[in-house]
This record gives sequence, C-alpha cells and structure tokens, in this order.
Amino acid sequence: MRLSSFNYNLPKNLIVQKPIRPRDYSRLFAVDSNKDKIFHRKFYNVVDFLKKGDVLVVNNSKVFPARFLGKKEGGGKAEIFLLRDKSNGIFEALLGNFKEKNKKYLFEGNLPQGDKKIITVGDGFYCEVLEFLGGGRWMIKFNKKGKNLWKFIYKFGKAPTPPYIKRLSNLREYQTVYAKNKGSVAAPTAGFHFTKSLIGKLKKRGVDFEEITLHVGRGTFEPIRTDKIEQHKMRGEWAYISVKTAKAINKAKKEKRRIIAVGTTTTRTLESFADEKGLLNFGAKEVDLYIYPPYNFKIIDGLITNFHLPESSLMILVSAFLRFKNKEWKISKIIDIYKKAVAKKYRFYSFGDAMLIV
Repeated sequence: MRLSSFNYNLPKNLIVQKPIRPRDYSRLFAVDSNKDKIFHRKFYNVVDFLKKGDVLVVNNSKVFPARFLGKKEGGGKAEIFLLRDKSNGIFEALLGNFKEKNKKYLFEGNLPQGDKKIITVGDGFYCEVLEFLGGGRWMIKFNKKGKNLWKFIYKFGKAPTPPYIKRLSNLREYQTVYAKNKGSVAAPTAGFHFTKSLIGKLKKRGVDFEEITLHVGRGTFEPIRTDKIEQHKMRGEWAYISVKTAKAINKAKKEKRRIIAVGTTTTRTLESFADEKGLLNFGAKEVDLYIYPPYNFKIIDGLITNFHLPESSLMILVSAFLRFKNKEWKISKIIDIYKKAVAKKYRFYSFGDAMLIV
C-alpha cells in the first residue's frame, strides 16, 4: 500500500498552538462503528458513549524537560534533545548543528577550559559527547548523576513540544493529569482531554481505569520514508504492564467487556504484550510493533486518539483500527473522516481535538 494514500490537505490555521481550557472542553469526533454513524460532541460527552464495565487503558508515562536551547561558542543556535536515559548520567540524544568534531556548544553558561568536547548548560553542569550512533543520534554523558542530575535537567530543560508548536510551552500543559512514571520525551497526547473531574464521573458511571507505561520516544513520531507503508520499521520504546493490569484486562476480556485504549502508544503496548490466544502478558520489554492495515487487533475494542500528521504511522494505525471495526469500510475511510474534521474545523495535532472509535 502506498504512503501517498494517507495524505490529506490541512489548513495551517487548524494546527493549534495551545491547549483548550478546561481540557475536556475540546471537541469529540465520535465514530460508532456498529451503527456506522458519526457524532460531533464535546469531549466531556465521552461519558455518553461509554458504559458500565468498559475499561479505559491509559499510558501513565511522564514527560520530562528533554530540550536544552543555547548557542554555539562562535554564535548561532544550538540544541540538545534528550532521547533516552541510559543510566549513570548517560543519555542518547540529538545534537542540533553538531557536525564537526570537537565543536564547542554553550548553553547558558561558561565553557570549561581545555576540553573541546564539552557542552555546558550553566552552574557547572555540562555533558561530554561520547560517540556518534548514526541517524543523527549521539551518546552523551552528564557530569552529574541520580537526583542531582534530574535537579539540573528540570532547572535548565524545556518542554519537548513538537516542531509544529511554535510557542514555548510548559510541562504542566504538555502532560496528562495522570502522568506518574518519568521517561517520555513526547506526550501521549490522547490523554490531554481528561480532567480529574471527568475521570471521577467515568468511574462513578462504572468505567474502570487501568494503566500501562510506554516511554514515548523518537520511534513514535519517526517519519515514514518508504513509498510502501509495509517497509517502514519502528524504533523500540520501553514499555511495562503490571500483573494487576494484565489480570484486570484479561478478566474483562473473558467477561466480554470493552477495552478502550487511550492513544496509539497504549494501543501498541497492549497489542505487543498480547499472546496468540488474545491474553495479555505482563512485564517489561522494548516495543517496536508497527500496526498497519490489515491488522487483527487482539486486545482493544475501542480507541481514543487525536488527529495526526498526514502519512504518519499514527494515522496509519488509526486506519487499521477503522478497517478492523468494520471490514466493509475501505482504507480511504480515514481520509473521509479527516476531510469531515477539516470541514468542521476540528483542531489538529498535539493540542487539538479528539476522536473516539467504538
């Protein structure tokens, strides 16, 4: 299947730069697959589409301030974008404009004398470039570890919002209300629409909540560079499912209750931990599952997601789920839905509106 099949035209004014307040006042594009109907509501109306016994599964990964901005010693912009914590102060990272060996970069501080491979960020906090990993990635090592390291990361780091967000954001808005396990360099944005009040209403209705963890990394948003979507490969991201969560979801599946994933990261995690019989395993591992149509979903019965970039693996996953829910729909159904969303002036991407498919 060609990648170009997943392209669509989006006016730039629909790419929103900041979240709506309150969060659950975002709009909801609801797709009822059984009745083949579409509803346009507010996200707080999601209560009307869920029922007692449904299980909402969320990704509780917490975003940390992974971007450091500064300037090169000789002038010009410079940037560090942390990708993954490798422990003991070592990170996999992207280094903006880092092409020449031994080039110095300044980040709000003075460069220590005598070492040409040092990047500083101020207050005696710096990192050393260890090696080039390929694909624009480098291994770097900070001069601090443990709690002391994270103290400086939170002091100097900035929210790692996507490049299409032109305004400076902050971690309070670029974070779900249920985030707890630190490790993501991009937010699982489908969860942005939930407020503590809305979660309380859903629980009162009898909807259960379960949590998984997938630390969102570069892999989730890696652009597809192949003409045929089947040739794309996902980068691995660390994920964890507890014994409690696995047991609860397996019990719900046995009782024919619906499992609704909040976000594509949650979806890929659940499907990656499923066995051939459709039972969910527990544990921790690297997840690199790439879901594209046709795909037989083993765990999820519903999906809450945002409106994604054209020709992205996230959009393709949603298309696969649309086909799975109603096999008579063509793959082009995702384009039809996106065209309707554009016509109705839905808000797109990270701080945009939500879609529900049940």
